[in-house]
Amino acid sequence: MVAASVLGGAHALEAAARAQPVISTEPAADEAGDERSRFNRGDITVQSIARIEGQGDSVLRGVGIVVGLRGSGDPASQLLIARSLARFYEQSGAPAAQLSELAAGRNAGLVSISVTVPETGAAADDRFDVFVSASHSATSLQGGRLLIAALTGPLPSSPVFAFAEGPVIIEDPNFPTNGRIRGGARMIQPVAMPVLDGDTFTLVLAPELRGFPVTAAVSDAINDQEQVPDPDNPQASAPAVARALDDTRVRVQVPPHERASPSAFIARVMTASFSPSLLRLPAKLVINERVPSIVATGNVEISPVVISHNGLTIQTVTPAPVPTPEAPITSSTSWTPVQTTARPSERARIEDLLQAFRRLDLPVQDQIAIILQMHRAGRVHAQVVIE
Repeated sequence: MVAASVLGGAHALEAAARAQPVISTEPAADEAGDERSRFNRGDITVQSIARIEGQGDSVLRGVGIVVGLRGSGDPASQLLIARSLARFYEQSGAPAAQLSELAAGRNAGLVSISVTVPETGAAADDRFDVFVSASHSATSLQGGRLLIAALTGPLPSSPVFAFAEGPVIIEDPNFPTNGRIRGGARMIQPVAMPVLDGDTFTLVLAPELRGFPVTAAVSDAINDQEQVPDPDNPQASAPAVARALDDTRVRVQVPPHERASPSAFIARVMTASFSPSLLRLPAKLVINERVPSIVATGNVEISPVVISHNGLTIQTVTPAPVPTPEAPITSSTSWTPVQTTARPSERARIEDLLQAFRRLDLPVQDQIAIILQMHRAGRVHAQVVIE
């Protein structure tokens, strides 16, 4: 077991590599020296980090029958599927005299169906994918076809918004009771999402970006673009159209001259652009132990620390043997420095440590174990998210 130190601008991590290669997706340092700016290249728009309040995904749902299952469906001797089939035959003009007439079949299955309408809403005749799941005792939906079924809102009194039908595609053979019908739902009436609340609308940040610095940056970007000075008093400050309400929402006021037709104004607000560096997002480290993978923002720093890990060793031969051409003296001492790519006075960053791991071919699982222990010791200065 060997200790490795991470100190200031130049640090040492002594180890022998006994592992698989590590793949790093972290970009290389900028040769001009301003490597931190590589995370800030290119502006972002408001619509890429926020949505208009009220414009969320909607789910339509229903119950249907999948036929053509080659014996993998629900037993028709069960009253639930028998009644459903009898109702379908009756509506199709071929009613069954007795439920017992259907008892021998097992080629149909009851399914629950759902459709997700995007946050922008839907118009009549729009088509969406349908997700199908066996809801009773069917063992597989492979080769089946959904008979036409109505899709309603989540409430019992919701009207019919769409109809669904079509062949079921099994996307994961390990779960044959779940499938998808591509473009299988057709809207028969629109699903409109509200935008304006009087003469205002509210922007809601994406959950992973919420924070007071972000709402402040969004409101500033909108005001910088949309504030128009008063022509009668050009020296006066232009009224702000956007105001941060909290760490999640930004309220936007539609100017009086835009209220008759606010679409163009809303479009400009949603496409207002600014540098992502203005968001002042906290450093974040996301670790997935199942994949495994490590994703870090460029501003994750690490403080001086000593690392000792079982997989890292120095191996020497003592006493030294007499060298011969057939058996020369060998000494394997593997080490690598953990050096900052910025000024020596700055702390090392997580990418400096990952580069050292890569030089040592340290497995990602071992990298994760070391980084998590550093985090518990308070030496990783970032929000650590473990998935």
